[in-house]
Amino acid sequence: MMDELDPFRDFQRTHYCAEITEQDIGREVHLVGWVHRRRDHGGVIFVDLRDREGTVQAVFNPQHSPASHRKADALRNEFVIGVKGKVSRRPEGMTNPKLKTGAVEVMADELAVFNRSRALPFNLDEDLEVEEAIRLRYRFLDLRRPSMAANFALRHRVSKITRDYFDGLGFYEIETPFLTRSTPEGARDYLVPSRVNPGGFYALPQSPQLLKQILMVAGMDRYFQIVRCFRDEDLRADRQPEFTQVDLEMSFVEQGQLIEIVEGWIARLFEELLGKTLQRPFPSMTYAEAIEDYGVDNPDTRYGLKMKDITDAVKGSEFQVFRQVIEGHGIVKALRFPGGTRLSRRELDNLVGMAKDWGADGLIWAKCTGAGLQSPIAKFLSQDIVGAVIDRMGALEGDLLLMMAGSPGRVNPWMGRLRTELAEAYDLIDSSAHAFTWILDFPLFERDKEGHITSMHHPFTAPREEDIPLLDENPEACRSLAYDLVLNGTEIGGGSIRIHRVDTQKKILSILGISEAEGEEKFGFLLDALSYGAPPHGGIAFGLDRLVMILAGAKSLREVIAFPKTQKAACLLTQSPGPVDAEQLRELHIRTVLPKKPASG
Repeated sequence: MMDELDPFRDFQRTHYCAEITEQDIGREVHLVGWVHRRRDHGGVIFVDLRDREGTVQAVFNPQHSPASHRKADALRNEFVIGVKGKVSRRPEGMTNPKLKTGAVEVMADELAVFNRSRALPFNLDEDLEVEEAIRLRYRFLDLRRPSMAANFALRHRVSKITRDYFDGLGFYEIETPFLTRSTPEGARDYLVPSRVNPGGFYALPQSPQLLKQILMVAGMDRYFQIVRCFRDEDLRADRQPEFTQVDLEMSFVEQGQLIEIVEGWIARLFEELLGKTLQRPFPSMTYAEAIEDYGVDNPDTRYGLKMKDITDAVKGSEFQVFRQVIEGHGIVKALRFPGGTRLSRRELDNLVGMAKDWGADGLIWAKCTGAGLQSPIAKFLSQDIVGAVIDRMGALEGDLLLMMAGSPGRVNPWMGRLRTELAEAYDLIDSSAHAFTWILDFPLFERDKEGHITSMHHPFTAPREEDIPLLDENPEACRSLAYDLVLNGTEIGGGSIRIHRVDTQKKILSILGISEAEGEEKFGFLLDALSYGAPPHGGIAFGLDRLVMILAGAKSLREVIAFPKTQKAACLLTQSPGPVDAEQLRELHIRTVLPKKPASG
């Protein structure tokens, strides 16, 4: 039977476990933490003692300290203990080069047991696969794993470097409220009922967008914030209902100045955290170039496979699909896969089937050989057309051409997706690379599924000055002063120069079909502020969770958020969301109506 638990008061820590080095040999240390692993080697007991910084080996030798050895015999994984002893060098041949403290050990003089642990629902060893639902249910255990502790040490450093960097450039860190007004920003709001204002609701902010603009009107000049944001949307690995943004705004700034400041921040993070020097300035391309060459506005530029429009090259083709698409004002696009003639017919058929699964009408392949193009549609292509296509694509013998026809809004994203699938399937991606790209000159407007004109970013994005006349003549041709930063095919940040004139802002709202009365109801406080001498201003926001995920090399945001939600927006640790007391609902003047169950039979 184990002794009663020991008090902590006599075990004040002198070091974290991973801080013990060869310079400490001969020194007495006091360590506290968890039993990560216990091993009994012929009477001598070895314990890997772990805290958030790492592990060190403690040795309990019955010849050296019989009392501590007797207590160590009853230790189990995750018992909370304290160890007093002297640091010594590990015996020759017993060092562990994989461990930071692998050259030393602590010969225990005293052992205190502060708490015991029940049998674990899963082992905390890094190399064991554990179902994520179990990890989230026992998050307090999952976070003890060294890799998870390292993720949150990294996250802390990202926040610290960020605050220091922007403070050094004269930014004020200013908090904005969580309880605010619901405004249309693209996703559903999380609503909070007001008890003291029956029938009234606050909304949790999707971003501080309007409030940071108000801060610029207020003369704060340079603002930043590491802020929680909330969006009620469908989830996936890189989305959470609550997430953290690095948010900043500047007055009297042009696009180039803001981009330069942001690049300096990103470069500092990579230099200090990964020891990697980034080449600056980062490359950039326009939105139109991104869509034309890559099919998407967040291209991964670590590999080639650029696509090209070959519509004019195949215009005289007898291939009916090409002819019908071109007559219907569609396009034909192709990408070149160098050395792709090695793909078997089965692999090619799989690519065609995959494209059809996405909704495409088909995918045409053509192998470049010494005799021309080998393809199911070769007989419909004249020698002149074959020559024009090969010339346009810069194709060489051994290359594979993949072609798709249809409307630009369908062909471009499908070809962009095909490009990614090929790169992943055939190992064309340098996983060690960090390819940054700025995407500039986004359209100011786009059409939604119902054909209504909407803002591509948000209604407060400024048009390019030279395009302002198009607001009356052809608003859909108007380009915006918006910019996104893409890293390895993932958008990590986005922003814009804002509208600072009230007449321009009202004009944009009118184009969006928002009446003057509706504009006053939804955005009256912003319109009011813009009418009192608002300075030119702009800003950007970065997903901190996503940035830390990339820096940590993690595959999911849930690996870098302490208490994440599942894809059903549930917290398995706290079992939320859950029901509340009926009296609480009465105080809020709310009655719940559960959805009807479908009739059986």
